[in-house]
Amino acid sequence: MEANDRQEVPGNGIGPATPDPDMVWIPGGAFQMGSDQHYSEERPTHVARVEGFWIDKYEVTNEQFARFVAASKHVTLAERPARAEDYPGAKPEMLKPASVVFRKPTHRVDLRNHFNWWSYVQGANWRHPEGPDSTIEERAQHPVVHIAYEDAAAYAEWVGKELPSEAEWEFAARGGLDGAVYAWGDEFTPDGRPMANTWQGEFPWQNLCTDGFEGTSPVGQYPANGYGLFDMIGNVWEWTSDWYSAGHAMTQPCCAGAAQKTADQSYDPQMPEIKIPRRVIKGGSFLCAPNYCRRYRPAARMAQPIDTAACHVGLRLVSRPKRSPNLLVLHTTSIQPQPEKPLVNSESTTPDDAHRAIAPSSGGGKCAAGAAVRTTTQAA
Repeated sequence: MEANDRQEVPGNGIGPATPDPDMVWIPGGAFQMGSDQHYSEERPTHVARVEGFWIDKYEVTNEQFARFVAASKHVTLAERPARAEDYPGAKPEMLKPASVVFRKPTHRVDLRNHFNWWSYVQGANWRHPEGPDSTIEERAQHPVVHIAYEDAAAYAEWVGKELPSEAEWEFAARGGLDGAVYAWGDEFTPDGRPMANTWQGEFPWQNLCTDGFEGTSPVGQYPANGYGLFDMIGNVWEWTSDWYSAGHAMTQPCCAGAAQKTADQSYDPQMPEIKIPRRVIKGGSFLCAPNYCRRYRPAARMAQPIDTAACHVGLRLVSRPKRSPNLLVLHTTSIQPQPEKPLVNSESTTPDDAHRAIAPSSGGGKCAAGAAVRTTTQAA
């Protein structure tokens, strides 16, 4: 399907006049957020509420981001050299402009070692997604990738929108199917039909491409969810504004608001000497596979260091009425958990493990302190 064949579905909900014809009004409400049946960071399931907001119908595309760059002269994090003073002990070659790129191995590999498929590639950025010899000339309607958090925030400011909170994103992704496993129901491929751009085959070496795409796809190629939103699941991970914590923080029953997370609390507790804040990303990507990273679900969430761009991370934006708060937790006790279902390759880990692994304290990695700037992201 070509980009100009992307499906159009009218947005649901009756709300204020849209600030952008490619945005959908989400009326807001209460919903079951999180999951007790999958990865631990999704727990506990709890009831949350969001106020009404508009959200982009599609992920931000290369064409849209190119207009922003042309007008603002913005240079993305992946296009700039890292400052040596920010990464004491880093090897000089690791400070050059670069980003994280997926490299498909030719045979089965040890899934415990993410270096078997992730590479830190000089010259990789949003204009050159696979490296300096690649191009986006035929990918104008593909989602823009290699976007670090500061790039996403800069684009949002330029276009007059905002990044969604995690709760807003998850509420919108569910499309009105409260408690469903996927954005379209409880069956991953109903009647054998791919509902999102994810990995088919055995990750990371065998991609059957039964959905027609090996990498990113043009936006709008798969069915919209119940709110008329496309690619909320798969294609690329999407930034949210929330600081990450290893699970959903809850307040006491007496308290009215959500527990507020901070940048300090988002640091990787297994690397206390490295102070790299992390934000929540949502939605999974074209690399999510049943045998490795089953995060193609609305409840799924990952930690993404703000100094890291990658070939499977992009964005979509929201616009809020000025009166709207981001998030209010209605019930601060979790919903009664069900027995956890076994996961295929349950040792699938988070982006933070990539930070922990890439740079030994001897200085063999990018940063002698033990973490790497813009390092490999282990989640698919």
